Amino acid sequence: MGFLEKIAGPEDLKPLTYAELEVLAAEIRALLVETVARTGGHLGPNLGVVELAIALHRVFDSPRDAIIWDTGHQCYVHKILTGRREAFATLRQRGGLSGYPNRSESPHDWVENSHASTSLSYALGLFEARRRKGESGKVVAVIGDGAMTGGLAYEALNQIGARKADILVILNDNAHSYAPTVGGLSTHLTRLRLDWRYQLAKKGVEWALERVPRAGPGLREGAKRLKESVKALIAPRTFFETLGLTYAGPVDGHDLRGLEEALRKAAAIRGPVLLHVATEKGKGYAPAEEDEEKLHGVGPFDVATGAPRAKAAEPSFTQIFAEALLEEFRRDPRLVAITAAMASPTGLSTVAREFPSRVYDVGIAEQHAVAFAAGLALGGLRPVVAVYSTFLQRAFDQLLLDVCLHRLPVVLAVDRAGVTGEDGPSHHGLFDLSYLRLMPGMAVAAPRDGAELALLLRSALERWDGPTALRFPKGTTQRPSLRRRRPPRPGEGEILREGRHVALVGIGKMTGTALAAASLLEREGVKATVFDARWAKPLDPTLVELAVSHPLIVTVEDNILAGGFGAGVLELLAARGVRAPVVTMGVPDRFLEHGRQEELHASLGLDPATLASHILGTLRQAGRELRP
Repeated sequence: MGFLEKIAGPEDLKPLTYAELEVLAAEIRALLVETVARTGGHLGPNLGVVELAIALHRVFDSPRDAIIWDTGHQCYVHKILTGRREAFATLRQRGGLSGYPNRSESPHDWVENSHASTSLSYALGLFEARRRKGESGKVVAVIGDGAMTGGLAYEALNQIGARKADILVILNDNAHSYAPTVGGLSTHLTRLRLDWRYQLAKKGVEWALERVPRAGPGLREGAKRLKESVKALIAPRTFFETLGLTYAGPVDGHDLRGLEEALRKAAAIRGPVLLHVATEKGKGYAPAEEDEEKLHGVGPFDVATGAPRAKAAEPSFTQIFAEALLEEFRRDPRLVAITAAMASPTGLSTVAREFPSRVYDVGIAEQHAVAFAAGLALGGLRPVVAVYSTFLQRAFDQLLLDVCLHRLPVVLAVDRAGVTGEDGPSHHGLFDLSYLRLMPGMAVAAPRDGAELALLLRSALERWDGPTALRFPKGTTQRPSLRRRRPPRPGEGEILREGRHVALVGIGKMTGTALAAASLLEREGVKATVFDARWAKPLDPTLVELAVSHPLIVTVEDNILAGGFGAGVLELLAARGVRAPVVTMGVPDRFLEHGRQEELHASLGLDPATLASHILGTLRQAGRELRP
């Protein structure tokens, strides 16, 4: 039996020797690789925090001491060490462990945080609540993997320093976030700064100087200037210290003994402390160490090589978008693109290879990305912001007041729209149709396939003079044919199939579901019209004609029903005075769990078989004659 099998909780770590902990770390890495190779997930970040997670759970008493991970995708080792080792095989599977911290899974998980840069705000709020209630326990925030580039982190740091909150911030620097130099002098200074005797002596001297009659304040100020001058010679005053935090580091995040020593000393200091820990993303697994992105987020892969198990036969929507955008870049020199630290996942790395000076990476800062795009548009350029649906939500105010208020021609390429799958509630793109549709002047398009994606991108760039959102799902699609078609005008849909018993109106990927359901209905004698709306805003007036000419109209969307596409159709019919039976199919008023797309669509009734069955039942209940 290995050491890992004996770890039922954090308390089982404390008796182990450092030699035994090294073996345990290797066993954890083997489990990470084995499991993520089968389930997919965030491999590189978790390989890099093995020793850090072990050290944190040896030094602190979770959950009495709150450990908050940011971003949450680096929490796998934390889960393994807090009683979920046996369930780890179910990672990211429906009904199994979430790929992020999850309050319903364990008291060791304080928040369901998968969006970056939130941990420091959570930590300060938790600290203040405990202080007011007289509760004990340290609050520790582990922030890294680029999360420190988000503005929210700095807003929280500012208040943490101002309130002198007793919070320990661990800056996990894996070369994808803020990175001061690592060296022997820094190690020495870290030990000095974290030593309780140094902290006590510094405060004691300041206290004594203040109390020297008359000359006290002057002596204290002079000593302070001298201290700052000497410190400037050997270690520049850090940004974090100007905010009121004691800064220490960097320390080697893979040296368990040194890491524990630094953590214990940092925990003993009263007030806000930032401990800078240098880790290696992907450590211990050669394919991850050698990969440019350290196998950050992966699908199932071959353990021996790190290569994907099966390459999709068809391209992804993201690939088609990248190719279409590259073509537009070649055609229009005004085009520029913006990513929030996700150039490769959103396809912009393809464009950047040919046009590096026209692609901007602003870090994990979606609010800035959109406001920056507004400025570019004000200057006469045509910016395209490529972003996941779930992350675009963070820039709601900038979309509304910086882009839409000025009616600027900013194009939003909204990737991972709808049901995304295994990453769970915080990553499904279920809200974009609702919040984008309410913005004045915003056109909202959703292509059903790759050919439509390329066409609608051209429409956004050529046929609309205001802001446009182009939302598309995660998954594969057919590659567009070389034959060029006329880009549809905003608000122009398309009838794909003629019928008379029911009109199925799809938006985006759900148009394909509507087509498949129509084929199933035909076997039952039901002839369905299928209409691809293409645009959630503006809506095609053809929808009014369909409502008048069909006994039933059914809208199908992979968005929350409240304020979504179906709601827009109902608003249109009401405005035109049309009273017609309408059924809206979509996501109900709840957050959606993690699982495979197909499983989740079926659970929502958004698969062809369930959709057809629901329509058939509705028609029969209404007593409609189904056969000619």
